[in-house]
Amino acid sequence: MIIAYLPSVLKFLFLIIPFVLPMMWIMGAFVFYFKRERKRFQLTEFSEQPYTILIPCFNEEKTAEATILSLDHLPADKCEIIAINDGSRDKTQAVLEKMAMSRPHMRVINLVQNRGKAAALTLGAMASRNEFILCIDADSELSGDAPRIMMEHFRDPNVAGVTGNPRVKNRGTLVGRLQVGEFSALVGMIKRYHQTLGRLFALSGVLVMFRRSAIESVGYWDTDTVTEDVGISWKLQTSGWALKYEPKATCDVLMPDTLKGLWKQRLRWAQGGFEVVLKHGRSVMKSRDTGLRLILLEYIFSVTWAFLLPVTIGITIFGKSVNGVGINYAILLTGVMSFLQFVVGLFLHGRYERSTGLGFIAIWYPFAYWMINSFVLFVAIPKVLFGPKRQFSSWISPDRGGVTYAQDNRNS
Repeated sequence: MIIAYLPSVLKFLFLIIPFVLPMMWIMGAFVFYFKRERKRFQLTEFSEQPYTILIPCFNEEKTAEATILSLDHLPADKCEIIAINDGSRDKTQAVLEKMAMSRPHMRVINLVQNRGKAAALTLGAMASRNEFILCIDADSELSGDAPRIMMEHFRDPNVAGVTGNPRVKNRGTLVGRLQVGEFSALVGMIKRYHQTLGRLFALSGVLVMFRRSAIESVGYWDTDTVTEDVGISWKLQTSGWALKYEPKATCDVLMPDTLKGLWKQRLRWAQGGFEVVLKHGRSVMKSRDTGLRLILLEYIFSVTWAFLLPVTIGITIFGKSVNGVGINYAILLTGVMSFLQFVVGLFLHGRYERSTGLGFIAIWYPFAYWMINSFVLFVAIPKVLFGPKRQFSSWISPDRGGVTYAQDNRNS
């Protein structure tokens, strides 16, 4: 009986989901834009609140200096900087201490043993002297008035975190340029849609500001998940706190520019997202939080579609169809929606890019996203379900285009 309905199920998954989800993202992004984003942003005296910048580092000798230099335009009397050297094996400690010598408002915390980004952030937050904490990566460069723009959202006492708008800095390779298209046509669009639901799937760990009392109330960051930013996002929201997305607060960030580096990053993201959904999914579905429930259902449908993608590829190879509808039609529909996403994303997000320089190739990233997502989930989900449980996530340093960057890796 179940087998008899399988063609109909496949037809729904491969024709409806790739159309419905992008349409939801597009419509939600437009609502966010017309309701809030296009309005002129006014900075008030509240934005002058003092804050602490946390920079967790592991083997960041090649990037940490540029990151700290990008903060020199910020007022030292309002901005405390804490760099956490998480057991680096290169010259990161020396670089950080050298930078701190000429900056009285900067402190360095050196950890002998590498304990992972979540543990480093927790120690830094505990050492902070301020109520508001801005977390950035050691391979990013902060832009303009990003801290003040993000601070304005904390006028609402229920707001626990505000995430900004990362821009891909390294665009010298095809992989790098495609990710510019991803951040424009997918990441920013999905965050805008999620904000119309009043929630976020994840804060961007590369640029996020927190209310210290809020993260303290939920026990800080989880050390047993691969993606600490997704974990803290769900912990805060399931505890009743609100999160905000602010596209006007930007930073430049280095991303993988090789296929190997991209695969490792996306595998980590997929693994971390699934870990968090497993941890919080049941309680979310039992709650009355409509926004989080819709985001969770969206995630479940996306994972289901991605897992069944190999079935469609097999059917296509053997020239079959699903309920009389060719799989090639589903692929064509996905391609059309990818083009529409790119156009809308460029309209909404293009103003925040220095220059797109994308050309025709970036149009295909939304389509490639579904492919990449499918393969990484195929590896990540069994790893989470059947792999050994770990107490904390430590870091390794993969090579991305000749520069060393930090990446979480599961360790005992």
